[in-house]
Amino acid sequence: MHHIQHIPLLNSIWFLLVGILLTGYAILDGFDFGVGILHLFVKKDEDRRILLNSIGPVWDGNEVWLVTGGGALFAAFPDAYATVFSGFYNAFMLLLVALIFRAVAIEFRSKESSTLWRKSWDIAFSTGSFLAALLIGVAMGNITRGIHLDAQGDYIGNFLDLLNPYSLLLGITVVALFAMHGSIFLVLKTEGELQSTIKGWVPRLIALFLILFLSFNAATFFECPDLVTTMIKRPYGFAVLALDIAAAISIGLMVKRGYEFGAFLMSALTMVLLMAVLGISYFPNIVVSMPDPANSLTIVNAASSHKTLGYMFIIACIGVPIVLAYTVSIYWIFRGKTRLGHVGY
Repeated sequence: MHHIQHIPLLNSIWFLLVGILLTGYAILDGFDFGVGILHLFVKKDEDRRILLNSIGPVWDGNEVWLVTGGGALFAAFPDAYATVFSGFYNAFMLLLVALIFRAVAIEFRSKESSTLWRKSWDIAFSTGSFLAALLIGVAMGNITRGIHLDAQGDYIGNFLDLLNPYSLLLGITVVALFAMHGSIFLVLKTEGELQSTIKGWVPRLIALFLILFLSFNAATFFECPDLVTTMIKRPYGFAVLALDIAAAISIGLMVKRGYEFGAFLMSALTMVLLMAVLGISYFPNIVVSMPDPANSLTIVNAASSHKTLGYMFIIACIGVPIVLAYTVSIYWIFRGKTRLGHVGY
């Protein structure tokens, strides 16, 4: 483990910034993946259209956060970007295919009234959402556990090595997290009978997420002893973890009492705290090498020059508020319940 006191401030700021952008992506695209995962559980055509229209105005804007997060990683830590994108190449191509099919399904589904046409695109939308959530979780699982890097910091495993039980467990946990997050978003956007149905799913999805999340934490103790050691040295990490579990439990109480927006904020907070726990236990590493930690990429040895980080920080200070303002304005414009009109998906 590298000593933290020798890390320049700009490197730490960029570590935090990349984390914030990827967390923003998880919160925003997470709920529309969740809507996709739950899409097939709704039977009526009209209800499926309401689900699609609830995310219709925002889903493509949500993906901007992935682009900015990837761009920030490339600008600040190019060596880590190169290792992750070349090492996970097949997984990322699969993710791209899932995202493309999902996007096409949203746009094409209601263009024809034939049942076969609509059902085919419904399956494409749900499968794409499920696969994308699973692959994001598997990638995160491998980053958490560590991947096999050589002395140059290049990945020397193969695609099947990435599909290890630990990473697949996080993959399924992320699917449950996004489904939970999506169901809470839908409670916020729907009304009447459809809302009652979705409200019934929420406690089960919260329970499923918590069971998987606690199982994942237990697995981490055995799979990632170095991370656990770091957490023990930074005990505030355990306080954040406890807050995370409390936030997830509070969602169910809020939905029951009718605080729909509060429940959605708590669901978002669950994701923020989840990423915070990872950041606390991971800092100052970006890509951990396993089984040889000496080859790990950190925010010092994988970073751009100090001058580049400085210039990019100025650009980020201009760009990130614009992305934030755009996101907030879109959500404000399309606030309220989703109803089917003459224009829609």
